[in-house]
Amino acid sequence: MYNQYFSLKGAPFSIAPDPRYLFMSERHREALAHLLYGIGSGGGFVLLTGEIGAGKTTVCRCFIEQVPENCRLAYIFNPKLTVAELLQSVCEEFRIAVPAGQGGVKAYVDAINDYLLASHAQGRNNVLVIDEAQNLSAEVLEQLRLLTNLETSERKLLQIILIGQPELRTMLARPELEQLAQRVIARYHLGPLSEAETGAYIAHRMAVAGFQGAPVFPPAVVPVVHRITHGVPRRINLLCDRALLGAYVENSREVTKKILRTAAGEVFAGEAAAPAPSPRWPLVAGGVLAGAVLSAAAAWQVLPHGAPAQAASATAAPVHKIKPVQAAAAPAASAGLPAGHADEAAALRVLAGLWGETLPAGEPCQAALRRNLRCHQGKGGLFELRQLDRPAVLTLRDGARTRYAVLTGMDEESASFEAGGKRERMDLAALALRFTGEFTTFWKVPRSFRDQVATGDEGPDVDWLAAQLARLDGTAPPPARQAFGTHTQELLRAFQAKQNLKADGVAGPRTFMRLNQLGGVSEPRLLAAARTGQ
Repeated sequence: MYNQYFSLKGAPFSIAPDPRYLFMSERHREALAHLLYGIGSGGGFVLLTGEIGAGKTTVCRCFIEQVPENCRLAYIFNPKLTVAELLQSVCEEFRIAVPAGQGGVKAYVDAINDYLLASHAQGRNNVLVIDEAQNLSAEVLEQLRLLTNLETSERKLLQIILIGQPELRTMLARPELEQLAQRVIARYHLGPLSEAETGAYIAHRMAVAGFQGAPVFPPAVVPVVHRITHGVPRRINLLCDRALLGAYVENSREVTKKILRTAAGEVFAGEAAAPAPSPRWPLVAGGVLAGAVLSAAAAWQVLPHGAPAQAASATAAPVHKIKPVQAAAAPAASAGLPAGHADEAAALRVLAGLWGETLPAGEPCQAALRRNLRCHQGKGGLFELRQLDRPAVLTLRDGARTRYAVLTGMDEESASFEAGGKRERMDLAALALRFTGEFTTFWKVPRSFRDQVATGDEGPDVDWLAAQLARLDGTAPPPARQAFGTHTQELLRAFQAKQNLKADGVAGPRTFMRLNQLGGVSEPRLLAAARTGQ
C-alpha cells in the first residue's frame, strides 16, 4: 500500500526472494570467505553459526553459487533424520545408486565410499552442506565424522559444512563429540550488523526499490532501528516494513522515532526489550506484517574501492556478483601467517615509513607524535579496515604464535603485506581465520590538535574543523578563534551521519581521518594501493 505513496517500484522489505535486494556486510563476506577457504583446504568440517535471521542461509546460497566447477555439492536443509535417513538423503543428493534390494546403514556407507573414490579418481571434490545443523542428533554427527575417514595423503574425500544456530557450538563441545570437533578446520560465528551497516542496509534496499529523494529513514533514526532490532537483518526487515506502513498511514514523508516505536510495539509485541505498544494503526493491507527474509541469490553488494564514504554508502551502489574464488589457488592461505614481526614496535616503525617518517628508538606512538602522527588503536573486522582505508599493523595468530603484519593493500579477494622489504599477498579467507581484530594505524594531525573536540571548545583545531565542514557544506567558513558552537555541531553531525560515523557531534580521530581524506591531506590509502598493485 505504501509503494505508490513513496514512489517505489517494489516493497523494499518484502519477503519476495529478489536477488537485487541482497546486501552482505563485511561479516557476511568474512563468513563466505571461511566457507570458500574450507573447500580449498582439504579438511573435514567447516562450521558456520549465527543467531536466527543473521543471514546464515543467505551466505550459504552465495557459497553454493561460488563453488569451483570441479566440486559437486549436496545440500540438506532440515536434518531431523535418523542415521539411515540422513545417509539415504546424501545418496539422493549426490545421485549415488544403491544396489537394488540392499538397504541399511552399511549399504549406504559402502555406496558413498565407492562414489567418493570414483570422484577422486576423476579429479572431483565433494561437499556436503547441512543447514539447520543444530537439529542433528549426536548419533548422526558421529556418522558424519565416520564419513570423513575416507581420505588420501593430501585431503579428505568428503568435506562437510555445518550451518546452524549458536547451540550447534555447544553441541560440538560435548565430550562424546570431541573427535568431530577436532576435525573442524574453520569456524565462524556470524554476528549482527553494526549501526553503520544497518543504515547502509536500509539505504540499499530503499535505493533498489527505486526510491529517490531525502531519506525516508533519516540518519537520526538509524540508531533506534539498530537498538530495537539488535542489527539482525530479518528483524530490520520486519521493523522497517511496518514503519513504512506507519509513515503512510500518518501521511509522513519520513519515518520518525515515534513511528519506529509504534512499529516496534506492533511487530515485537511481548518482547521484554520492546517498548510498550502504542495505539495500533489499522491493518491497511492483509499480509503487510508477514516476516521478511534476505533474498538468497548469488549476488552481493561489494564494497567499492573508493573512499570509505563510498564503501559505506549503499544508496546508489549497484549489486555485483562476487568473483569466483578458486579455492585451489590459495598458496598463501596454506602458508600460515605472513612474514611479519614478533615485535609490534618494529611493525609500527615499518608502518610509519609508509607515511614518510623514520621513527627513532623508543616507544613508537610517542615518537610518532613528535612527527605529527598519532596512533589509533582499534578492534574490529575487515569491514572496519575498509572504512578507515589506511594501512595498519594487524595482530595475527596461528595457534600459540603471534605476529604483527603491516597491511598495505586490500581488495575483494586478498590482502597485501610488507615485511623485510618484501611484499606478500594473502587470501582474505586465510586472513580472516588468523586476524584477531586488533589493529593500529596512524593519522596525520598537527600537535596542537586535541584527540577530541566538543561543543564550547576553541582553538586551531576548532578553526580547522569548522573550515573543513563549511567547505564540504558549500558555505563560508566562520571567523577564526570562534568557539565550537551549535551551527558547527549540526554540520558535524550531518557529516558524521553521511560518512557512517557515530553521529554524536563530537570530533574524534575517525572524524579527523575522514576529513583529512576528503581534504586531500597526503596519506597512504589501503584500497587505492590494492587497485594500483602497490
